[in-house]
Amino acid sequence: MKRRHFLQSSVAAAVAASLPTSQALAAAMAAMSDVSRDVNAVTGSGAQITLEQAAVKELADSLRGRMLLPGAEGYDSARRVLNPVIDKHPALIVQPSGAADIMSAVTFARERELLVAVKCGGHSFSGKSTCEGGMQIDLSSFRSARVDPETRTAYIAGGSLLGELDHEAMAQGLVTTAGTVSHTGVGGLTLGGGFGRLARRFGLALDNVTGVDIVTADGKLVHANASEHPDLFWGVRGGGGNFGVVTSFEFQLHPMQRKVIGGDIIYPLDKLRDVLSFYADYVTEAPDDLYLDFAVFSDPGTTDGGVLLSTCYSGPESGADKIYSLIKKVGTPVDDGTRSVDYVALQRSWDNTDPRNKGSYLKSGFINEFPDQLVSTIAQNYKTFNERGSTMFFQHSGGAIGRVPADATAFAHRKSIANMFAVVEWPMNESRDSHVRYIKDFWKEFEPFTDGWYTNEVDDHAENKVNRNYQGNYERMARVKNEYDPTNLFRLNANVKPTA
Repeated sequence: MKRRHFLQSSVAAAVAASLPTSQALAAAMAAMSDVSRDVNAVTGSGAQITLEQAAVKELADSLRGRMLLPGAEGYDSARRVLNPVIDKHPALIVQPSGAADIMSAVTFARERELLVAVKCGGHSFSGKSTCEGGMQIDLSSFRSARVDPETRTAYIAGGSLLGELDHEAMAQGLVTTAGTVSHTGVGGLTLGGGFGRLARRFGLALDNVTGVDIVTADGKLVHANASEHPDLFWGVRGGGGNFGVVTSFEFQLHPMQRKVIGGDIIYPLDKLRDVLSFYADYVTEAPDDLYLDFAVFSDPGTTDGGVLLSTCYSGPESGADKIYSLIKKVGTPVDDGTRSVDYVALQRSWDNTDPRNKGSYLKSGFINEFPDQLVSTIAQNYKTFNERGSTMFFQHSGGAIGRVPADATAFAHRKSIANMFAVVEWPMNESRDSHVRYIKDFWKEFEPFTDGWYTNEVDDHAENKVNRNYQGNYERMARVKNEYDPTNLFRLNANVKPTA
């Protein structure tokens, strides 16, 4: 196989060298999309099927983008997601160049009832953006960001990363909520919710979406907003990938100065209870202009670690001293990284903290209050947790997020004050089983404090848990699913099963 692939690549390169640039590109694309055999695949229900060579070649020939089969150059990098313990092999990968390619891919998949995964940034902890034996639609070659400063609107292609949105918008003195790691996919973050350093001030990313173009399960491209396909527009804002593949987002932008005050403050582990008690008291009182995360972390195989407060204050500079003097009364830090900083640079500052070159698994849940009992439970349990090389952290919610009615979008968790996470990591040469079992047992101490979970961190939750998690919005979501995806083609998500 490798020898044949090498020869095919060599011939393609030799031919390409003798052709004009556009022809050379076309020749290279054709070589990558070569179809020489039938393809074994699986359906959404897990049944084994065979995709005939002629049908697969017809799909490949219809695309302006690439189609990759196992063994093709680029296949292995495309199938991978950031969590390296996820090691799945799609039967075929489509890398669309635009909406038309996505329409063709979705139609092909629907007609054969293929299992379908959609990958944007590949950040899904549970690996929902890849699949074993199905079709992966990899949007990594479908990226662009355009800003209209007059209407304060950003137009973002479906495969774009958050850094592209931040970069183009801030160049015009405009922003919207866009996560905390710039290589996160816009689509995955936004469709599930979209927390970030500005969410308490401007709302979730999905609260700032004014319209989407989306390829639904019938292979059609529709525009959804408050007046066109309003139920679909309601459902995609919080329903994740349940209803189709979004090819374009429209975001409302907000004026903001380029400089903010932000950075991380690190304390020694023996300050855990003091820092956490401060955080528990302050998290609901903080102004909307302040985003404040808490984390306690350790390194695998050691007892080294620390306690962290991560900050971003985007309000008037004159108000920063009062806020930061209050935060720093908690104790003497080991390191204080807070400073006046370019907002886009701050958005990139955590990029290297999320390389995921180790195995990892997480549990999470929203909290609506931060009682003393939760502080004590964390302080009492973290010593054992620390020995595993783990992190427990809280992502700040509230503010503008909580002033949106719970039924205004499919995202229901408006009353939360923070999202609580417990993450365990391990070297890749170790089995995941004991680590996953450990964190699930550890999480039993904390789950009673939670009220639902963030669908972007979805694991394999049972259907009744998914129903409860969407809370009062589930029944309407099921109606939207019945209309736009009655066969449940898009099921690798916090899945709403159709009832039609």
